[in-house]
Amino acid sequence: MEKNKSEHNTNELLVFTYKNRKVLLYTGIIAGIISIVVSLLMPVLYQSEAIVFPAATSTVSFNPLSNAKASSMDFGEEENAEQLIQILQSSPLRNRIIKEFDLAKVYDIDPNDKSYHYKLGKEYKSHIHFERTRFGSINISVLDKSPELAADIANKIVQLIDTVKNDLIKERTIPALEINRRKLKQLQEAQERLNSEMDSLSQLGVIDAKSRASLFAAFNESKNAEDKAFFKNQIDVNLKFGARYDALSDLREFRIEKLTDHEVSFEQSESDALENFNHKFVVESAVASDRKAKPKRLIIVLVFTLATIILMFIALLIRDRVRTIKHVV
Repeated sequence: MEKNKSEHNTNELLVFTYKNRKVLLYTGIIAGIISIVVSLLMPVLYQSEAIVFPAATSTVSFNPLSNAKASSMDFGEEENAEQLIQILQSSPLRNRIIKEFDLAKVYDIDPNDKSYHYKLGKEYKSHIHFERTRFGSINISVLDKSPELAADIANKIVQLIDTVKNDLIKERTIPALEINRRKLKQLQEAQERLNSEMDSLSQLGVIDAKSRASLFAAFNESKNAEDKAFFKNQIDVNLKFGARYDALSDLREFRIEKLTDHEVSFEQSESDALENFNHKFVVESAVASDRKAKPKRLIIVLVFTLATIILMFIALLIRDRVRTIKHVV
């Protein structure tokens, strides 16, 4: 029963289609002509692509115990790729590209337009795309009427990755460098004061704890009063200032170690703040394309024509059903 009903409905649709074949045919012809005209009026766009890999690290480590994986030779992973896309989509990079290539003029946007920034941003996003590939690289794609301009924009974006990221890094690393420089100077000045005090004690005759024990032996072995008086004076000075000298000696060893560690920290912060690092590996630079990317005229014509025919078919079907209902009523 259901099979017969299904066959009946199919036959009705076939009969309905046959009855309206001329309308559907004319609709398809008109839609095809209109879509051809529209596709011919659409601007031809050329596409240029550049491919980059993010670097695993954005610094050179001065710490020998640092993770060997974080090497300047290593390719970045998913997290690095996502961070790189955020840099590519950032306003500092976008504004530099818009200004350098005068994209407002290229996209024919009036600077006095109230929606100037909105329209310019919309055109920018429709012409410039960033996408992470399944291999972990970043594909930079640029569309433009001029194939040369598309390639120039893509390659400039690749260049600006390092510039923009280094600028962002310096906003944090330069203040950190100044803090490290002040702290290093404080440690050096404290070390100089400590060394100066120890030198003063040494001039008085104070010696280290290991050598101090020999003073008593030298005093006992002295053969004349002058020598005995000299060593007696040395013993008295060391008894008075020896403990201070020993404390300063231990403190100096501690501060030397601390100063050495901070010098490494300062070198690291200086490198991070002053050096301009390369944050990507350029796998493929953009070149001017010799084939248009858009519009795909054949696809536009086929899709538009088919969609129009389907909509006309639905409209005719609705009209036929409405007439049937009115006739029954």
